[in-house]
Amino acid sequence: MATLILLRHGRSTANTAGVLAGRAPGVELDDRGHEQAATVVDRLADLPIASIVTSPMTRCRQTVAPLAAARGLEPVVEDDLAEVDYGAWTGRKITELVNEDLWKVVQAHPSAAAFPDGESLAGMQARSVAAVRRQIARVQAEHGDRAIVLACSHGDVIKAVLADALASHLDNFQRIVVDTCSVSVVAYTELRPFVARMNEQSGDVASLVPKPAEEEKASSDAVVGGATNA
Repeated sequence: MATLILLRHGRSTANTAGVLAGRAPGVELDDRGHEQAATVVDRLADLPIASIVTSPMTRCRQTVAPLAAARGLEPVVEDDLAEVDYGAWTGRKITELVNEDLWKVVQAHPSAAAFPDGESLAGMQARSVAAVRRQIARVQAEHGDRAIVLACSHGDVIKAVLADALASHLDNFQRIVVDTCSVSVVAYTELRPFVARMNEQSGDVASLVPKPAEEEKASSDAVVGGATNA
C-alpha cells in the first residue's frame, strides 16, 4: 500500500493578483508562499518520504525546494502534473472570467468544459491520474510497496486526482477545496484508494507512518464500522 501526499504549491503572485496563472511564465511564490513552503519541512518531518515529484511550474518547484534540501532528495519533474492549460483564459482576471458563459460550465458541468486554445478538464484529469499512478509504480519498484511519495501540483489538478480516488464524477470536483500549501493524502491499494486527509493546512500527518505491528496487517479492505485511530 503506497501513500501519496498531494501538496498544493504555496501562495503565488498570481493568487495575490487575482489572475488565472495557468502555464504563464514568471509566476512565482510571493512572500507568504515562501513562508508556507518553509513550514512543510516541519509538518512532514516524521514521514519517510521516498520521492518528491513536482509539476514543472516554478511555483511548485519553489514549494518543494526547502523539503527537498532538508531530505537530500532531487525532485522528479512530472510534466503531466502541470497546471491546467487554460489557453486563452491564461493570465486573465478572475473577475472578468466569471462573466464568460464557459465559467458556468466549469462550475456546474466541468466534465464538458474545454478551454479555448487549451485543454479540457476531462483531459487534465486523465493525464494527472495517470501521472500519479505512474509515479507510485516507479517508487514502489524502487522502494517497496509501503513507500511514501510526495507530489506537488495545482488546485484543479489535485481536486481531479482526489475526485478519482473518491470514485466521484468529475462534475463533483468543484465540491472539493484545496487551499495553497495544503496537504491531501491518498493510500493506494490493489483494490481501491483510501483518502486519508483532505486540505490539511496546519497539523502534521505523522500518523500516516505505519506502526511496525501494522506492516503485516495492511490490506485493501476497509475497516467495517470505521477506523479506531487507536
